[in-house]
Parts: sequence; C-alpha cells; structure tokens
Amino acid sequence: MTQFFIFALLLCVVTAAFIVPPLWRARRTAGTSQSERKATNIAIFRDQLAELEREKSEGSLAIADFDQAHRELQRRLLEENEPGDGDQQPDEQAPSRRLAIILAIALPALALLGYGSMGNPRALDPTQLVAPPKMSQEQIEGMVAKLAERMQANPDDSKGWLMLGRSYKTMGRYAEAAAAYGKAEKLIDEDPDLLASYAETIAMANGKGLQGKPVQLIEKALKLNPQHGHSLFLAGAAAMERGDRKAGIAYWEALLPQVEPDSEIDQMLRDGLAKMKQAK
Repeated sequence: MTQFFIFALLLCVVTAAFIVPPLWRARRTAGTSQSERKATNIAIFRDQLAELEREKSEGSLAIADFDQAHRELQRRLLEENEPGDGDQQPDEQAPSRRLAIILAIALPALALLGYGSMGNPRALDPTQLVAPPKMSQEQIEGMVAKLAERMQANPDDSKGWLMLGRSYKTMGRYAEAAAAYGKAEKLIDEDPDLLASYAETIAMANGKGLQGKPVQLIEKALKLNPQHGHSLFLAGAAAMERGDRKAGIAYWEALLPQVEPDSEIDQMLRDGLAKMKQAK
C-alpha cells in the first residue's frame, strides 16, 4: 500500500512538472511580447523620420509636406502604442500563477478522489489479498457434467468438444476423453500439441500402446512441426514398442537438446538412449 502511494505521488509530481511551469511563465511572456512590439514600432518611426529629414535636406520634400508627414508619423505611433482592448487581451487571457498553484494542489487531490470513487481501495490492503477457495472435486465434476450436457445439445461445437476432451483427460477418464477428442478432429488436425495429446489419450484409453491411430496422429504432428517436443517423445516411445531402436534413438536424440539439463525428463531420456544403444 505504501509503495502504491509513493508511486502515485511521484506520478502527480511528474505531471505537475509538465503543466505548471508554462502556466507560471505565461503572464511574463505576454508582457514581454507587448514590450517588444512597442520597441519595434519606435524603431520604425525613427527610420521613417530620418528618411523624411533626409528628403527635406536634399530639397526633394517641401517643408510643409515634411511637417504634415511628421505629424502623421507621430499620430500613428501614438495609436499603435496606446494601451487598448487588443493590448489588454493577452494579459487577461493568459493563465495566471494562481491557476498554476491551484492545479499543483488539485492534481493529487483529484487523483485520490477519482481512485476512491472508481477504483478499488480495498485492493491496496494486503489483508484483502486472499486467494479464492479451491474448487472441490465434486464441483469440478459438476461443471464437466454440465459441459457434457451442453455438447449433446450442440454437437457441432468443435471447441466445446475439445474442452470436454481435455477435462476428461485431466480427470483420468481417458475413454471419454478420446471420444470427445474424436468429435473435434477438424481443430486437432491443425495443431501439433492437440495431435500429440489426442494420440496419448487414445493409447491410455485402449491400453495397447501407441501403435495404430496414435502413431498416425504423431506422424501428422511431426509433419506440421518436425521439432515438436511432445511428438518426438511419443514417436521415440512408439519406435521402441515396435523394436525399431534406430528410429527411437533418432527421435529422442532430436528431443534431448530441448530438455532442461539434469531434469527428470533429461535423465529418463538419457537412460532410455543408453539402453537402446546397448541392445544393438
């Protein structure tokens, strides 16, 4: 909870650092731009006056015309530099320092109020982080039974049959799992993981090993992905069942680099390879 508030405070500070400084400097910028405009007008007036005086001294401008032009320049300068509505508008519209201070204070307060109204403050309390109770075996079986009933009413739902097959397999009901998988073969034929799982389920259901349809499914999976780990393992086991040690060694040696060194499966593969090589 403390870490959350520290992080939230830092986030508010960073946000304020981007918003407040431009507002704080806005009025000074408006005043500076107005002064620069006046200085520019005066400089232009001086240049034009110098040009008139030069023409008068050269004789190309009569004294009466010079006086009239001089008065006109003075009038224009006074009009342009006289404070009016246009000069006051930037200062009135520029955000004030008061607004910057209000935002700096309001940002954290609004963030806390927003989280309190739309968030979940109880989630910040470690005592509330209690794991949901585990489902009992009866609850699991009840859910699977409802899924089975739904599939009887929706026999074309391949994804539903696939879910039911996985559920039955997890529960150790391999014959029912194989039957459910069989009704989702359109999906299974496109996925090496599903093909390997289906092959394994059939082998467990019939108790006759991996020969027959399981081998066909495994071969199909390896065509989709020659490096598929589960399929390589099953293919090696099937090769050993039929006495093809050469193929079994090839499959398991291809699988070995994918296995975590010194793990249980790594040791099992190495023991199996050693036995197959010794039996030559």
